[in-house]
Amino acid sequence: MDQNALTRIAEALERMSPAPLETPDFNAAAAFVWHVGPERLAPVEAVNRVDLNLLVGINRSRDTLLENTRRFAQGFAANNALLWGARGMGKSSLVKAVHGALAGDHPELKLVELQREDLPSVARLLGHLRGSEHRFILFCDDLSFSHDDQHYKSLKAVLDGGIEGRPENVVFYATSNRRHLMPRDMIENERSSAINPSEAVEEKVSLSDRFGLWLGFHPCDQDEYLAMIEGYCEAYGVKADAEELRAEAIEWQATRGARSGRVAWQFFTDLAGRHGVALR
Repeated sequence: MDQNALTRIAEALERMSPAPLETPDFNAAAAFVWHVGPERLAPVEAVNRVDLNLLVGINRSRDTLLENTRRFAQGFAANNALLWGARGMGKSSLVKAVHGALAGDHPELKLVELQREDLPSVARLLGHLRGSEHRFILFCDDLSFSHDDQHYKSLKAVLDGGIEGRPENVVFYATSNRRHLMPRDMIENERSSAINPSEAVEEKVSLSDRFGLWLGFHPCDQDEYLAMIEGYCEAYGVKADAEELRAEAIEWQATRGARSGRVAWQFFTDLAGRHGVALR
């Protein structure tokens, strides 16, 4: 066998069984993204987030998550959190903003983003985080499962931790449009077609019960929508006539057929561009 063939075989074996991940320098950044193929924790130089004070209409959820995260950062007991509800109402923005609000006083607090499709690798990720002196918010955005999706079993490694238990220095925050992480019609279909309806969906539905905190997000009213835009204007120094701003903002949300924090930000982005303001 020639040398080229041996090299190809060696490379193939290395892909099948890659070298163990070296523990990254967690002091290099405040946030990281977990990647697979190859597995690595990539540092994030600048986290895409807004200031905590700019999140309007979610005061209870904001205060609850902030206090839970503060206790965790201080080394005390804290719950995993599921942020569920209406689209565009600041669920993922709140997680990033809370981390940003506390990271200055607690530089050991790190944010690690995990994609839903990478959940099967979460046990290995936890192994890298477990022995660190840092504290980690493991964050999964837009989490949900379909009827044939087995990724939810991997999630139990984070929530329950198996025989080792969840690492003391890791807390898990997830966002979802669904309170039980699966479509309601799927729940009803499985209940109606199963021999034992109560057991048919219990395993998946009970997954959400493993989160100690359930924080609900609901559609905002017009006053809250306008308050969001006014807060952005003040924060970024955009000056506009109050009546004209109100009329344009209402027209914008009417054309979108929705009213939410995301729509408010999209309108403000357009407004800032028209006023020659860069958003950084």
